[in-house]
Amino acid sequence: MTTAPTLARTRAELEVALRPVPRSVVMTMGALHEGHLSLVRAARSRGEQVVVTIFVNPLQFGPSEDLDRYPRDLTGDLAQLTGPGLLGPGDVVFAPEPAEVYPDGDPVVRVSAGAIGEVYEGAVRPGHLDGVLTVVLKLMHLTRPDVALFGRKDVQQLVAVSRMVRDLDLGLSVVPVPTVRDEDGLALSSRNAYLTEDQRPAALGLSRALAAGERAAAEGADPATVRAVAQETLIAAGVLADYVALVDPLTFADLPEDDRPQSGSVSVLAVAGRVGDTRLIDNTDVRWA
Repeated sequence: MTTAPTLARTRAELEVALRPVPRSVVMTMGALHEGHLSLVRAARSRGEQVVVTIFVNPLQFGPSEDLDRYPRDLTGDLAQLTGPGLLGPGDVVFAPEPAEVYPDGDPVVRVSAGAIGEVYEGAVRPGHLDGVLTVVLKLMHLTRPDVALFGRKDVQQLVAVSRMVRDLDLGLSVVPVPTVRDEDGLALSSRNAYLTEDQRPAALGLSRALAAGERAAAEGADPATVRAVAQETLIAAGVLADYVALVDPLTFADLPEDDRPQSGSVSVLAVAGRVGDTRLIDNTDVRWA
């Protein structure tokens, strides 16, 4: 008797594999690491059918980005997904080709991320979050989950997906899962594989910038100072910063520079930058003194 999940490559195969039971979905682009597996374990712990999607979505890559370079290893991904606390019989891996997801080519009608998609990741990567939301909505329709789990590392994406589900009345729950980090503090990412050994210390500047911002907020600093401390830490580490964002966790709107939030409230500090040719992102919650 097989202990492996069902692999579905087409819509028809997916439809056969879906059972009439509560269902959780974890959406990935493959090149799986422990961060992805933590999402699968969280889904598995719910005691429902679990669907993991593996799809490198062309809509969320810009013309100068790494679509062709993005690592693809379906065989390796399937091996990682099978085991205690992960996928088993009755679960599904949906790994379609682009023509299966977009049978008519690039879709004419797409989802707009609105104001959330125009700042930070949206400003650095125009159209990126629109592409993310478009494929997430399609995959939600195809897999019909009760719960969708997303990692906190891509926090702007998490906020955008949560808002789409609410605004479009999709009738499912979005569950955030904490970021998984290596022992040195670097947030796990498929793009970490691009870093050379010499670049790794600089990459740690992202998590150190977040820690510095957290400390400043806990010590009574205002938002302008928190941003400045994080920015200075990135620069000192040799990271070419794209942005330092200090935002509302529900709307991703900027916090006013000199108006310190109420004591005990929580904001999101998010950073992005390049180490060599590799672009990395990270974030943390900031609790105000």
